[in-house]
Amino acid sequence: MDVETVCRLVEEQFPQWSQRPITPVRTPGWDNLTFRLGHDMLVRLPSAAEYALAVEKEHHWLPELAEHLPVPIPVPLGLGRPGAGYPFHWSIYGWIPGEAADQGAITDPAGIAEDVIDFLGALQRIDTTDGPQPGIHNWFRGAALRTYDATARRALAELEDHLDVGLAAAAWDHALAARWDGVDVWFHGDFAPGNLLLEKGRLAAVIDFGTCGVGDPSCDLVIAWTLLNRAGRQVLRQRLDIDASTWSRGRGWALWKSLCHLASALDDRDETSASEARRVIDGLLEDFGAAR
Repeated sequence: MDVETVCRLVEEQFPQWSQRPITPVRTPGWDNLTFRLGHDMLVRLPSAAEYALAVEKEHHWLPELAEHLPVPIPVPLGLGRPGAGYPFHWSIYGWIPGEAADQGAITDPAGIAEDVIDFLGALQRIDTTDGPQPGIHNWFRGAALRTYDATARRALAELEDHLDVGLAAAAWDHALAARWDGVDVWFHGDFAPGNLLLEKGRLAAVIDFGTCGVGDPSCDLVIAWTLLNRAGRQVLRQRLDIDASTWSRGRGWALWKSLCHLASALDDRDETSASEARRVIDGLLEDFGAAR
């Protein structure tokens, strides 16, 4: 995908915005490629057919979700169709300013924990009637954690010389055995630091709802270990009244993803990513050890 193709798509389908300059963003993304459209809009194009399944879902649901959430989320301004050699539906959104959350950007750990709690609480209170069930469109977020058992086991085998695999495997087994009550709840699905935007150290917006849906919300608890400190995790669990089974499944989602990230980073000799994955895994295993 290049600027010329994006220009053609906009000119053909949204001529009212065709005079705006189009430029790639610094970090274009993986599931979707993003281009600036002027200073206050963006073009978002799925990078593969599986990711394109979320486009119409987002156009249908995000305006409704936005009415109930305490910070801005992306609201689509235009639904594009295949054209100019590009095969998928695509979107135009307003540009939301902010800095991606990470440990270095957090100046008020207690405040950001409260912001996360407020957002997840509001999201989980939204009516789930006719909401999108887990499936290919969101890589089965909100469904059984066992969907990713094979990839987690493979990562554990690859990491035998790099961490306490026995303890990690026990934590994974514990998460698989933790039952869900079956009551559908709205979830974001990729509630990760890169999708939380900050201003002055506090939550200002949440982006990238391609994996959203209704089902088991434990996948959103990954943020407890990827962004929050130990005190923040405790407050989140208390304020959202998270039972032991849900907490264990959330820990499982975070463990699966971190194990895969660490294995990949070691293969690529990416020490920065490996160090971050180790930090998260250490927190997860400490939490699991304390709960045993």
